[in-house]
Order: sequence, then structure tokens, then C-alpha cells
Amino acid sequence: VIGGEDLTEDGRLEILGLCSRAYQVNFEPILCTFPGATHVLARQHGILVSHALWVTRWLQYGTLPLLRTAYVEAVATEEAYQGRGFATAVMRKLATEICDFDLGALSPAQYGLYSSLGWEVWRGPLFIRTADGLLPTPNEKVMILRLPKTPALDLDTPLSAEWREGELW
Repeated sequence: VIGGEDLTEDGRLEILGLCSRAYQVNFEPILCTFPGATHVLARQHGILVSHALWVTRWLQYGTLPLLRTAYVEAVATEEAYQGRGFATAVMRKLATEICDFDLGALSPAQYGLYSSLGWEVWRGPLFIRTADGLLPTPNEKVMILRLPKTPALDLDTPLSAEWREGELW
């Protein structure tokens, strides 16, 4: 577990390479949209094989006070190491590291890994908070992880996040 500001240039390049291969895009512009990120790394024989990061976001459940949320991004595992438990180990470690947050959240491409680790699909409508009000995001999917500080949540209630550059969720 390492803060983005503590990454060496070689470490940053390793993460960029892994994520670029996994997502099949140049990941550098995307990584730049995650200021203050904390990274969880898994290595096999010194080689970076799996990664996830979280950033602090402020999700709002209905009209209640904002929830300090560890928002997970860039979950990636080298193809040759997939199916061997590395992503599971990274996500389990991440869950132990974010226990002081009010909530964990992510926008997954697939649900399987996360569901098996206790993440729940948010069923209610999703919005992004903007200066002009709430922007509906009906095509987005979000999963949450309840943490020790998570209040009682009804997964059918509206959920919103603050506006950000790049991917909104």
C-alpha cells in the first residue's frame, strides 16, 4: 500500500504499463484524474501483477450528509496472472485499509469478483452533483462496500457523487 506521492517514477511507470495493458488504452491521462490516490500493489517474484487504487470522493445518500467514500479505480491484473487470486488479495487488502471511511464504492465492468467480496450493486438512481443541480446518470452502475462507519442504507435510494473530470463515476 503506497500513496501516489510516494511512488517512484519506476513504480508509476509499472502501474501505467499494467493498467494500459489491462484496459487496452494509454492509461496515463486517466491516472492523472486520480489526485491523492492510494495504491495497493501485488507482486510475484518482484513483478507487479495486480493493482487497485482509491481516491476520496463524497457520495450523498438521498439528501443526507455527504459520506466520505473510498472510491476504487484501476483494478487490473496482468493477463498471465488472472484467475490466481491476486485481484482478490488486492481487494481484500484495500478493504482493510479503507475501514475509517464511511463507505467504499466503485463502478465495475463486471460484478463477479466484487460480489464475492461483499460489494453490493446500488439499485437506486445515480446522479452527479453539478453547480446546476443533479445530473442523472442512468447508464452507470455502482457497487458499494459497507464499512464499520457506514450508516443504514437502502440500496434503492438515490445516490450522488460530486462532479469530476474524466469518468463521472
